[in-house]
Amino acid sequence: MADRRPPNLVLIGYRGSGKTTVGRAVADRLGFRLVDTDALIVSEAGMPIATIFEQEGESGFREREARVVRAVMEGEGQVASMGGGAVLRDDSVACMRARGFVVWLTAPTELLWRRIQADAATAANRPALTSLPGIEEVRAVLAARTPRYRAAAHVEVDATAELESVVDAVLAAYGSSS
Repeated sequence: MADRRPPNLVLIGYRGSGKTTVGRAVADRLGFRLVDTDALIVSEAGMPIATIFEQEGESGFREREARVVRAVMEGEGQVASMGGGAVLRDDSVACMRARGFVVWLTAPTELLWRRIQADAATAANRPALTSLPGIEEVRAVLAARTPRYRAAAHVEVDATAELESVVDAVLAAYGSSS
């Protein structure tokens, strides 16, 4: 019987949920290519995301992001690590779901905040999303986005376990999607 799994596996979730780390390991195991949409946007724009936000505002960034999501989802055999806010546009979500199996990586707010703080590149390259300080911003933005993540995802995977366990859970969900 032919493999009827979606042609791509898509990882969504808040900053620090492990999309890139899990994505790299999942891609290796599947023999897929890892595509990080934020990295593509930065490469295309020739500037960090924070600078795009400064110069074009969030709406300009989201427009760039939607174009990249569409382009990425035209391919196949990919694990696509989406930016945390990619679920904010309905057209992007529709594109992800049409050509991919969407996995929402979840973790408690406190763990997300610790991971964000441990990533030196985050502070330098990612814009503040609200005027709230640190963990309060994570709480507020995560609360606002949770319904969007839930609606976009085919499945939710707890990303608090050891990497291999999270990877196994993602692969099991993807394998059962056929």
